[in-house]
Amino acid sequence: MNTPVSPESLLHAALNGGRDHPATPRTPKAIADEAAAAVAAGAQVIHFHPFDASGRQTFDDVAVSATLREVRAVCPGIPISLSTSAEIEPDPQKRLTLIAGWTELPDLVSANQGEAGIREVCEMLIGRGVGIEAGLLSVDDVTSFVGSGLTDRCERVLVETTETDPDRALTDAAAIERVIAEADIELPQVHHGEGIASWVVNARAIRRGHGIRTGLEDTPVLVDGSQAAGNGELVAVAAGLLAELGS
Repeated sequence: MNTPVSPESLLHAALNGGRDHPATPRTPKAIADEAAAAVAAGAQVIHFHPFDASGRQTFDDVAVSATLREVRAVCPGIPISLSTSAEIEPDPQKRLTLIAGWTELPDLVSANQGEAGIREVCEMLIGRGVGIEAGLLSVDDVTSFVGSGLTDRCERVLVETTETDPDRALTDAAAIERVIAEADIELPQVHHGEGIASWVVNARAIRRGHGIRTGLEDTPVLVDGSQAAGNGELVAVAAGLLAELGS
């Protein structure tokens, strides 16, 4: 069993996704190296997207298993979260079939609640003992989540504003958080944003007692807008924010 961490100090590292950045890791070894750097800088949960030999994001079992093994070898005991995003496989049935074929399982998955077929993916993975981080990118996603019947069966929610303008990102995060409260969803929350706006979203979340996420999937830049060297540097800055702003 992994050691639980308190939601108000939880720091996720999202290592890759489709981000175009020199340090974005795509091979199992590169992903493991970036994971180790993120953990050394303070990350408590590692999230990543496996890639196939051609450099594309994939749900293929061979790539998923190989990457999980590499990361677990260098980050023992650290919870690992994989993506279930429709951006990787837009066909709901193909996505479900591919994910159901995983032979080595992550500890967690992120599951965007506004996507077609996501309830079936969540139900299947819950049945296999995988924790669900419910991705809420909008107020409508909260409504979908409530209707799914999964609100008491998930590990946490991810408040994921996609706005790149800092002011609009803060407005979005506040609106999603408000509707979560109105729906009486009491799951721990982890907040993150996109690009430079991710930092104000992180800071707001810390002040409100929530966890945060950073990494090259979310932002290629530091607080001052300069390019980050990699995931380790981004996580180190986020850890500094937690130390400065956390209660």
